[in-house]
Amino acid sequence: MSAEQRIIINEHRTGCGRIAGHITLNKPASLNALDLDMASAMLKQLNVWAQREDVLFIIIDGAGEKAFCAGGDIVSMYHAMKSAPGKIPPFIRDFFTVEYKLDYTLHTYPKPVVVWGDGIVMGGGMGLLQGASHRVVTDKSRLAMPEVTIGLFPDVGGSYFLPRLTGQLGLFLGLTAAQVNGAEAVKYGLADHLCTHSDLADLITQWKSTEWKSGSREDVAGMLAKSLNAGTADASTESGQPDDRIAPWLERINAACSLPSVQDVVAAITAIDAGGDKWMLKAQQALASGSSLTAALFYRQFQKGKTQSLADSFRMELNMACHCAQYGELQEGIRALLIDKDGKPGWRFDSVAGITDPDIDPFFSSPWQSGHPLAGLGESI
Repeated sequence: MSAEQRIIINEHRTGCGRIAGHITLNKPASLNALDLDMASAMLKQLNVWAQREDVLFIIIDGAGEKAFCAGGDIVSMYHAMKSAPGKIPPFIRDFFTVEYKLDYTLHTYPKPVVVWGDGIVMGGGMGLLQGASHRVVTDKSRLAMPEVTIGLFPDVGGSYFLPRLTGQLGLFLGLTAAQVNGAEAVKYGLADHLCTHSDLADLITQWKSTEWKSGSREDVAGMLAKSLNAGTADASTESGQPDDRIAPWLERINAACSLPSVQDVVAAITAIDAGGDKWMLKAQQALASGSSLTAALFYRQFQKGKTQSLADSFRMELNMACHCAQYGELQEGIRALLIDKDGKPGWRFDSVAGITDPDIDPFFSSPWQSGHPLAGLGESI
């Protein structure tokens, strides 16, 4: 399937004669996982629409019933790393560079962007959702940043958006890969609007018949929000999602994740008495079985991200991702999960207790003495 088939590009003419651009991720069999060609094509199309005065706003969604986007093309990453042990494969550099450029473009886009985060929204899908001006989830949404389970870290801007969630929740989600439903995502800052999963077609029909006032970004954004808020009111009463699973634990999460070292934080999360709570038990199990190295990397990444700019956060993440590929932890995590499927990754460290600053310092250095691939984002390095 070509890149042109893996993303579907449409333009909807509205009541005022102007256009709503529409991109659909079209790999439902692989849960719309984002690959390099798809990311490149999306970035190219967004840049074209950004320059057109007749384009009012952008819609991004995913094909199929199961997922908006469940992550990135990690199988291709595995093969690239296997063919270049101890090195940074050009494919890895190119994939993360383009993906992060795409995410940054969404965060800073000159027109409103509606991302329809229906179904599974994880990893790379979270990067797309968090970049949108209108982050929409549904009664079927399941959001997570599960990277530590494969030897990566919560990237795609996680350095920036996770520290800005309620309390210390972002650190907990990144360390434990805990899932969040649509209602929880809106309550705790990962989304703006909750709709029912079947609403998008009706909303597009409504938007196509709208006159859109002056067409200014502010007016269009406000009108989009109003229509999505109407959907939120309906979805809140019809979602059928479980009660807030985070609230009973938030005080203990904040206390555990406020401790002064990753070793202390991991010990405190592990020591929480989950009772029979499936959500907390699953989070603790993911933390215990995930990569201790990337948990330690994420702890530092999270602290740095609290004060870094968005552009600097993406540059830091590209350094980290390339070093993770070079080091072998990511390759081993993908092998255990998707290649051999033995569920037994041979992590470099048995626990965070044995990890010191010299173990993780190199991951935050630039692999490039000059010409950083993301030097052009925002302010200069």
